[in-house]
Amino acid sequence: MHPGLDAPRRSQRWLPAPIMSALVFVTWLLLNQSLSLGHLALAALLALVVPWFTERFRPERPRLRRPGLIVRLGLLVLYDIVKSNIEVTRRVLGPVERIRPAFVWVPLTIRDPHGIYALAGIITMTPGTLSADLSDDHRFLLVHALSVDDPQALVADIKARYEAPLLEIFS
Repeated sequence: MHPGLDAPRRSQRWLPAPIMSALVFVTWLLLNQSLSLGHLALAALLALVVPWFTERFRPERPRLRRPGLIVRLGLLVLYDIVKSNIEVTRRVLGPVERIRPAFVWVPLTIRDPHGIYALAGIITMTPGTLSADLSDDHRFLLVHALSVDDPQALVADIKARYEAPLLEIFS
């Protein structure tokens, strides 16, 4: 047996989902707001164990075509979250007439289930919007927005800012 061929299997056994492991590790430390030795050890243990137990729930692994774009999209989402927080605060503290809630169906071009769920998550994380439903055929995402002046502009914004990069990442 060639040692180079056996190495990926061993590493996949220990870390079946390295990104998930990293996220579990960081999330545990952030939630506990501690870098103590005990929390570091528990975060490492959880980072190793959680992916093992959830492996069977992830039958299809995501195929990331442009993983570098994930960082750029993450920064864009972070910027939009801050900007949306300010806008939602302004609308909530302002006159009631400035709030025009609406449900809008967003037609989806993306077909990869990981990309669709990432899009729904991004929309939900952004203050003032919420992913409310996904059509049975996964071709439309129902979005609730706190204030909608132009439904078509909202759809165009979601597709350009979030769906387009996700299409590149998950295609």
